[in-house]
Amino acid sequence: MQKRRLGSGDLEVSAIGFGCMGMSWSYGPPKDKQEMISLLHAAVDRGVTFFDTAEVYGPLLNEELVGEAFAPFRGRVVIATKFGWEANPNDGGKWNSLNSRPEHIKQVCEGSLKRLKVDAIDLFYQHRVDLNVPIEEVAGAVKDLIREGKVKHFGLSEASAQTIRRAHAVQPVVALQSEYSLFWREPEETVMPTLEELGIGFVPFSPLGKGFLTGKIDENTKFDSTDFRSSVPRFSPENRKANQALVDIVSSFAGKKQATPAQIALAWLLAKKPWIVPIPGTTKLARLEENLGAAKVSLTPEEMRSLEEASSKIKLEGARYPKFHEQLVGR
Repeated sequence: MQKRRLGSGDLEVSAIGFGCMGMSWSYGPPKDKQEMISLLHAAVDRGVTFFDTAEVYGPLLNEELVGEAFAPFRGRVVIATKFGWEANPNDGGKWNSLNSRPEHIKQVCEGSLKRLKVDAIDLFYQHRVDLNVPIEEVAGAVKDLIREGKVKHFGLSEASAQTIRRAHAVQPVVALQSEYSLFWREPEETVMPTLEELGIGFVPFSPLGKGFLTGKIDENTKFDSTDFRSSVPRFSPENRKANQALVDIVSSFAGKKQATPAQIALAWLLAKKPWIVPIPGTTKLARLEENLGAAKVSLTPEEMRSLEEASSKIKLEGARYPKFHEQLVGR
């Protein structure tokens, strides 16, 4: 597996990472723990060194899974986790309240260190921008944790270019994690020029469009009530039917390249910038191997242009988040 550098610092990771969220949360009920540990070990065996989790996934379950899985590989893998949420006592303890106050960030850090079974968090992201706390205070709190040796690198998720600049002025931001794929290209206009200017890496989550770009989902697919796509406007049956045209284009390119649609979607991201590291998630070994195969698919500048021109003609239907989550991005 090739390596890539995130940001202008010394954080080097596998060109394709692994998003662990779906093993415990958001894509249906939590999966069997031992099976998931075996899959994470298989990813390491195949050269993956970059794994993504968060306190809120589960909540807490995913960090515990990741901590147990990688205890034998300490120092050989880079683990990213996130802070910024807490249980809301006014809503039955649901984790739907933002909290990036400095004292809370430090508490979260201590809990994550224990669950991950590490001495320092490799990459600590603010999960969503909290408008009640100036980003300078957030960056300052992480800077303190870096000085104390509890965190190695600072990241942001779904932040605006202006917020990234303000944070970076206090503590260098190594990576931005935001949704980006052929199914959601807005970051090209809103944040990527700033990332390039400041030397910040980009970690696209949902690089396969929450599974849509694999070609395995259509208008007839039924989502479990515990699968968050059941509440996403872009995944309503009528919008899936309308958006199928994009999958058809990606599938057509895949046929020409003797690759799968998922591999084309990931290869496109890898070809966009050398500082982009996508983190597809899966719970199946066959899908892991398919995703990693994307690193061997090279797209020429002409193929990139052709793919982008064809896909940009498709008018994609539906918001990418329900209203509550939609208001928390790009702040």
